[in-house]
Amino acid sequence: MTMARKAFSRRSFMGACAAGTAAARLAAGAAGAGDRVNLGFIGTGGRGGFHLGHFKSLPDVGVLGVCDVDARHLNAAAQAAGPGTLKTADYREIIDRKDIDAVVISTPDHWHAIPALRAMEAGKDVYVEKPLGHNIAEGRAVVAAAEARKRIVQVGLQQRSGPHFIEAVRRIREGELGKVSFVHAWNAWGTTGMGGDLGNPPDEPKAPEGVDYERWLGPAPVRSFNPRRFHFGFYFWWDYAGGMVSDWGVHLFDIVLWAMGSDILSVAATGGTHVFKDCRETPDTVDAVFECPGYTLAYSMRHGSSFPYHGAMDHGIMFFGTKATLRIDRASFEIFPEGAREPSVAVKDQGQDQHHKPDFLAAVRSRKKPNADATVGHLAAIPGHLANISYRAGRKLIWDPKTETIAGDKEASALLAREYRAPYTL
Repeated sequence: MTMARKAFSRRSFMGACAAGTAAARLAAGAAGAGDRVNLGFIGTGGRGGFHLGHFKSLPDVGVLGVCDVDARHLNAAAQAAGPGTLKTADYREIIDRKDIDAVVISTPDHWHAIPALRAMEAGKDVYVEKPLGHNIAEGRAVVAAAEARKRIVQVGLQQRSGPHFIEAVRRIREGELGKVSFVHAWNAWGTTGMGGDLGNPPDEPKAPEGVDYERWLGPAPVRSFNPRRFHFGFYFWWDYAGGMVSDWGVHLFDIVLWAMGSDILSVAATGGTHVFKDCRETPDTVDAVFECPGYTLAYSMRHGSSFPYHGAMDHGIMFFGTKATLRIDRASFEIFPEGAREPSVAVKDQGQDQHHKPDFLAAVRSRKKPNADATVGHLAAIPGHLANISYRAGRKLIWDPKTETIAGDKEASALLAREYRAPYTL
């Protein structure tokens, strides 16, 4: 964001220069394998708190700053980080620190791209949660900045670093399944899963004590505080996110595109709020069909029944080939030869997060691409964003993957980006 840019222009400039000096020791392969990487954390509740603890446990990692607009999360993070850690509600103070090499961003979706862009401008590397942006235009902006500034960006698509996912994708790409013509991905939760019923609480006259609600809203429109639009509930409101289609589906879309190629030609999505009569804006039931070069991808998401299509988890992907079918989730993958009902191959999970963060740190030190760089994260987010746009527009969309535009639909195209509330701009 260009938050009060005139008032902060000198500080931002000095911070960028200082951060660039710190980053110089990590640039262009200059850093050795044992170089310490100092981190600042932006967003420390939930996933952010998990990331802080995990990174802090890794060798040659320092935690120098924590930022959150909720004092409860901020105080807990500062205590976890240890004495002397910078504690702030203003992410720019993290970016201005010359001794912080990289930032870890675990904010709501509408606050992913802005601090990532400012961090890269200041010469810092970035670990940012998925989806890469609130919308497709934000993802493209992060990719462009990473390329132009030669920054390392790792998106929180940890399955990219999971050995059983890597092996499964290799087998698909090597043709072990034969011709894959259809892929089905799904998320399935019961009525109490993934947030459950949000209810319909009234707006409140002010945010809880210790919450900087103005900063939390950031680029989103001003509106009264409501507890179900805050923290975990943010997922289900278009101003801040895209529901589970874009926030959980992105993990599944990522694996499909990795295995099959990233191009999408069209999408048609249908669904609605068929289960809950609560305050959410995003649907609780969606089916989306994507036309892709040489195959069809179908994605299903439901909050009304946890019965899985296959396996025992609340998600999964099945690749249907002429020689075999592969089913995968975070627990394992199995391959079923054509006509068989028992797998010929079964490979269990060997961890994901514990490989993904060291991969990021190795990339910071070596300046080589990490497993889920900005381009990977951007492409993985596109299917979920497009499915949401199709659902909201109520019609099929024709997508040009080269120009990243929707053909002949001005109304739908407007949802590829957003309007930003000044001064919180890209």
